[in-house]
Amino acid sequence: MHLIAGLGNPGERYRLTRHNAGFMLADRLARRWDAVFQESPLRAHLARARVGEEEVVLVKPQTYMNLSGDAVGPLMEGLKIEPPRLLVVYDDIDLPLGRIRLRRAGSSGGQKGMRSIVQALGTRDIPRLRIGILMGDRPEDVPEYVLSNFTEKETEALQEVLERAEKACQEWISGGIERAMSLYNG
Repeated sequence: MHLIAGLGNPGERYRLTRHNAGFMLADRLARRWDAVFQESPLRAHLARARVGEEEVVLVKPQTYMNLSGDAVGPLMEGLKIEPPRLLVVYDDIDLPLGRIRLRRAGSSGGQKGMRSIVQALGTRDIPRLRIGILMGDRPEDVPEYVLSNFTEKETEALQEVLERAEKACQEWISGGIERAMSLYNG
């Protein structure tokens, strides 16, 4: 079993914000795999799918970004999934819009949702997929920027990068993180 955790903030107010790129990808994957999100008592929305021979659980924590580990940690424990079978997907202001970056492990890089998951699981050995959201120069007010909606022009670029991210997730499931990195980190 694999688990893909798309990070974001719950609620209509945040639905189209840059900080919800992880939720956006989880929604696209659910549509592609004919999976339906349902509420869970574990403070998350879950969707189950079959991808080839593999069972995949998509999760959108409903704890707000900074507390993502409060939902992902208990879910991993309940499903008995080890960290290498988890892929965390989130926005990255240090990557330009249109780029994605997969990593096998590492620090949170300052991303508070990833930091919460690292703390909850007690390891940095967690595969992750970062989706670039920066258009232009890094803003002075980062929280305001990440909580603002994508512009119309940015939305076009976002759709292209989410399509590549979908393919990267499929490759991670079928071929593993190293293969996905070799194909999609270019």
